[in-house]
Amino acid sequence: MKNSKIAVIGLGYVGLPLAHAFSSKYKVVGFDIAQWRIDELISGHDRTLELSETQVKEAIDNGMEFTNQLEDIADCNVYIVTVPTPIDKHKKPDLTPLIKASESIGKVLKKDDIVIYESTVYPGATEEECVPVLEKFSGLKFNEDFFCGYSPERINPGDKEHTVTKILKVTAGSTPEIGKKVDALYASIITAGTHLAPTIKVAEAAKVIENSQRDINIAFVNELSMIFNRLNIDTNAVLEAAGTKWNFLPFRPGLVGGHCIGVDPYYLTHKAQEVGYNPEIILAGRRLNDNMGIYVASQVIKLMIKKGKKIEGAKILVMGITFKENCPDIRNSRVIDVIRELQEYGCDITVTDYWADAEEVKHEYNLDLVKEANTDEYEAMVLAVAHEKYRNMKIGNDNQVVYDIKSILEKSDGRL
Repeated sequence: MKNSKIAVIGLGYVGLPLAHAFSSKYKVVGFDIAQWRIDELISGHDRTLELSETQVKEAIDNGMEFTNQLEDIADCNVYIVTVPTPIDKHKKPDLTPLIKASESIGKVLKKDDIVIYESTVYPGATEEECVPVLEKFSGLKFNEDFFCGYSPERINPGDKEHTVTKILKVTAGSTPEIGKKVDALYASIITAGTHLAPTIKVAEAAKVIENSQRDINIAFVNELSMIFNRLNIDTNAVLEAAGTKWNFLPFRPGLVGGHCIGVDPYYLTHKAQEVGYNPEIILAGRRLNDNMGIYVASQVIKLMIKKGKKIEGAKILVMGITFKENCPDIRNSRVIDVIRELQEYGCDITVTDYWADAEEVKHEYNLDLVKEANTDEYEAMVLAVAHEKYRNMKIGNDNQVVYDIKSILEKSDGRL
């Protein structure tokens, strides 16, 4: 794979860091359909903050190009797809971005090219959904004229320690020979090493259960939190005590959002139902986690009533809207569930988050974001995201309600 010219399709949280890593050893073209994203990267800026300005310019100095024109990737021989795989309003897999990317690649696909998918899917999606599209638009035959690989992304947004090259990578190919080639390609940049799976379906399944497992474990501690709250027991104190056993898993209660844990289990359950099995544990965990925002809002209202607060028109400050701490990613943030439920009670909600982009929040959730807020002006405050700046803040007085979802404040009226 020494003479590989790589096209990375989709330049978001997954694609851009991957393209940067490959650019140190290969010719790389970053492709994205959004002109604003291309312009932004050419100027040296990455709004996801996964790459610094220095790193973006480093990739450009290495010869990396950014484009939204198909002809600019026509001479590549490896295509890596890193587009989103969301769910629709019915919580069913939405493969539209994946299919559109496959159509585009099919138009420029040539003999002996390899198409590698990184997007999280259900087992079988690459060969059952994407390959037919590649064949249709290229006129080529799978595993004769072109080949496929799968290497599921393991990006952790906002994590500057576990970056793309430092996380072991699972790889797979559509034939044993291609599997070895795909593995060698990634092994050339992934310092943490690689694991070659026997088939693409195995690699797809491995990825989708990683996040399903985390989802179920978080659902378990969320349920414990609700039980212990009724028993007037500090959940975190219980978890710390239990955590002294060497094999106790250190999960914590919270809102489960983002583009992985809150989405991927639905890909697996969709495929399970398609083959006649109705998954019980996975869907039970999903239902519980999907309802945590409603639960949090109800707890806030109860605490306000205990302090004699009038609920209708009460001013409440929600601190944090991103789906996790110390990153600007607002995709599938479940903080919105807390906000919408409090609005249903008639509360006047202000949202502050110094990481999130105000325009994105307005477009995605129709909320007007404020960067800073005076906490003295509110009847209640909900600390929703554990941003570094919020840690150990002293907020609230005896007349205010403070609810700490992430359990990072020294003092609060309630927490998960």
